[in-house]
Amino acid sequence: MQQQVVKFDPQAQHSMSRIQYASPNVVGVHYRVGKRIGEGSFGVIYEGTNLLNNQPVAIKFEPRKSDAPQLRDEYRTYKILSGLVGVPTVYYFGQEGLHNVLCMDLLGKSLEDLFDFCDRKFTPKTVCMLAKNMIARVRSVHERYLIYRDIKPDNFLVGRPYTKNANVVHLIDFGMAKYYWDIKKNQHIPYRERKSLSGTARYMSINTHLGREQSRRDDLEALGHVFMYFLRGQLPWQGLKAATNKQKYERIGEKKQTTPVKDLCDGYPEEFAVYLSYARKLAFEQTPDYDYLIGLFDNALHNAGEEDDGQYDWLVRMSNRNSSRTINSGNRPAEGYQTPRASAQLPPHSSGQNLSTMAASPSGIADHPGHTTPSHGGHAKLVSNPMSPNRPPFGSTPDMADGGVATQPSTGYNGAPKRGFFTKLSDFLTCRSCCN
Repeated sequence: MQQQVVKFDPQAQHSMSRIQYASPNVVGVHYRVGKRIGEGSFGVIYEGTNLLNNQPVAIKFEPRKSDAPQLRDEYRTYKILSGLVGVPTVYYFGQEGLHNVLCMDLLGKSLEDLFDFCDRKFTPKTVCMLAKNMIARVRSVHERYLIYRDIKPDNFLVGRPYTKNANVVHLIDFGMAKYYWDIKKNQHIPYRERKSLSGTARYMSINTHLGREQSRRDDLEALGHVFMYFLRGQLPWQGLKAATNKQKYERIGEKKQTTPVKDLCDGYPEEFAVYLSYARKLAFEQTPDYDYLIGLFDNALHNAGEEDDGQYDWLVRMSNRNSSRTINSGNRPAEGYQTPRASAQLPPHSSGQNLSTMAASPSGIADHPGHTTPSHGGHAKLVSNPMSPNRPPFGSTPDMADGGVATQPSTGYNGAPKRGFFTKLSDFLTCRSCCN
């Protein structure tokens, strides 16, 4: 009988040794856990590294005994949306000790972070370019028979700096996504009323405030509110006071209904008023004309003598700062300039925190009642932007002040991580949960 010859590959052995033994803080066999970059009502988000290719990832942890576990549903939703431009890729979902773990693309800053960076005002040019991208992202989700149900600036992130996707606007945190199309019956879901609020009160549609079942029209109306938030710096219904959250949400809804679109959009390109009026007039089951809506903002750019050149306000500001610093002190980065590592964020995470694809779990395919997480960044959410200097405490909702409502088996792990990391993680999650 011929003896089998096994060749020794020292490089392969070294690689395997490095994956399993180089770091005690490893999940999913080859994802090393790094620094914490975000947190939310669901759990904690860490920056990590894929030890096979040294690529950065976002790693989300959630207690397995959570009252409303979301990461598995989020993982499934990302798989449904796999391959879409502007939707982060997920690499691993499994259980590690007492936690569910999700590994996904690490992205850059959220639009809310960049809005802060630009002193909370975007130029009409930047908002028009963003509007085209954001409508395209939502359109892609709708084409997979899902509605998003929590449109907010925290959940739109740009790519990591110095990557090919640095200027691509991504959509993350699908914790509240839901099917609007019954695939088995091949028909639209039925219209219903007396539904619980789902989303973030500052941006949600008027119909959502009225307790009506959401559909594609509601995602688009919420986008219109975000566009005006970017242009104005603040919406008329922000800062309203009330004795209870329920009363606050009612006041916000009333203010939206009594604020004419013309007044809300006064002083800005007329296309913004046309867009919002169109979205509010859509019927419950009607398929929006996405090309028409994107074309509105092409027209607005053309009428202003501008073009969609990708020069967003934050890039212009960063370039000016760099130029000033270079002139005054040589070739050093301008103050506030972020390296890819420093600016990395979760995939959605944000408040879903900027998880860079920190996306919170899309418990979406189920019809949640609506979270009351103040910031609801992770839908049930992650903290709005883990990188935001003013982000709310763990488990809080960034928009609470404005009535934010948020309302495969493991691949296995043989590395036996030291007990310290997961023990500390458990203590952290338990402590946070006690404080909520």
